Amino acid sequence: MTYPTRRLLTLLTVTAVMSGSLTACFPVLMGGAVMTGFVATDRRTSGAQLEDEGIELRAASRIQDNLGERVHVNVTSYNRRVLLTGEVPTAQDRQLVEQVASRVENVQSVVNELAVLGNSTLSQRSSDTLVTGRVKAGFVDAKDLFANAYKVVTERGIVYLMGRVTQREADRATDIARSTSGVQKVVRVFEIISEDELRNTLPQPAPADTKK
Repeated sequence: MTYPTRRLLTLLTVTAVMSGSLTACFPVLMGGAVMTGFVATDRRTSGAQLEDEGIELRAASRIQDNLGERVHVNVTSYNRRVLLTGEVPTAQDRQLVEQVASRVENVQSVVNELAVLGNSTLSQRSSDTLVTGRVKAGFVDAKDLFANAYKVVTERGIVYLMGRVTQREADRATDIARSTSGVQKVVRVFEIISEDELRNTLPQPAPADTKK
């Protein structure tokens, strides 16, 4: 199998797999071979993950109720921090969306990256989906990163990176994203943790069996 073909399979698999929340190792069939050890680690507590899902659903519903189809807004919540991306027709709408999102239960802060523009086209959104897949595939290729520690959102070629990561991991992921085809700009929305905090989030090895 050629490298471009392997790369495409990796990109497609990552796009499908990482769209969900994974917490354990599992086998992936790729090119006739079973790949194991793809460890997806989410550094949020299980409670925070559930709250983030609820925040996204409630915020999206309330934005739809208040502004209808005239806006295109994506809501991404990570550890109760909400990122707003997409397009709105006016500055007043931009502020209103932020107010609606900030009033949702459990939201701790809002990062408003909405652009005052016409809604993006289906073609633009499809292109953004491909860019997201390429960035995620780049994270998987990097042996020094935990790929599922990151959330990746792309709007109009602008890539937004979220996650609980160390400064080292933040810089490494940013470099990978910036070098990815189709990326116009990288915006970091990270929660920076220490290396000690990172070690505490990693699975601990099972104790050795001392019985003879």
